[in-house]
Amino acid sequence: MEDRTVILTPVNEAWARPGFLLDLYLESFKNGEGIAHLRNHVLVVALDALGFDRCKAVHPYCYLLQVTTNANMSSAKGFMSRDYLELVWTKLTFQQRVLELGYNFLFTDADMVWFRNPFRRIAIYADMSCSSDHFRPSRAPLDQPLNTGLYYMKSTNRSVEMVKYWQAARERFPGRHDQWVFVMIKRELVSKLQVKVEPLETVYFGGFCEYHDDPEKVCTIHADCCVGLACDVQV
Repeated sequence: MEDRTVILTPVNEAWARPGFLLDLYLESFKNGEGIAHLRNHVLVVALDALGFDRCKAVHPYCYLLQVTTNANMSSAKGFMSRDYLELVWTKLTFQQRVLELGYNFLFTDADMVWFRNPFRRIAIYADMSCSSDHFRPSRAPLDQPLNTGLYYMKSTNRSVEMVKYWQAARERFPGRHDQWVFVMIKRELVSKLQVKVEPLETVYFGGFCEYHDDPEKVCTIHADCCVGLACDVQV
C-alpha cells in the first residue's frame, strides 16, 4: 500500500484445496463492503510447494517460504501436535524479515473472512495492534486475552526486536505455540523493549469465542475457538 503495508496470510496444501480456507478468505474481499481493492495487497505465504501451486491458480501474489524443518507442512495438523507447532512458529521468521525490509504488515490466519476495512479500526500509534478473544473495555490493555490470529505491526526498531524476543522465548516454554508464549511474555515486551501493544475490540474484530449481534460494525470474523480444519470448513 502507499504506507508500505502488506496483508499476510499463511497457507499449506490442506488449507488451499479448492473450496477450503484460501478460497473463502479471498472471496470475502469481493463480497465485503468496499474492500475489493485490499485483495491486491494480500501476500499469501505458502508453507509447501502444493500450497504454492494452488495459490498461484487463484491469486497473483504468492510466496513460497523455504521452511528449514523436517515437519510435513502440507497436511492438516492436529492442534498442538509437533508439526502444528513447527507450522505456527515458522511465520515469525518471515514476519521479522518483512519488518526489517521496512514494511508494516497486517497478519491474519487463513480461517478468517473480511467484511469491512479493518485499517480504520487499528491504532496507528501502537507498535502492535492485536485481536482478542473476549474484549472488555474495563480491562487494562495487557489484561485482554490477546489472540495472534490477527495483528498489525509497524516497521520500527522496536517491532523487529519484539519479534526476535518472541522467537527466542520459545526455548523457555517448550511444547507451547506462538500465541501462548506471546501471552506469557507480553508484559516483558512492554517493560524491556518499551513497545506499545493495543488490543482490538471484538465488536470490530470478531470471532467464534465472543459473538456480537451487530453486523454493521464487524470488519473481520475469525474461526477462533473452533478446533480442527473439518470444523472450520463445516462452519
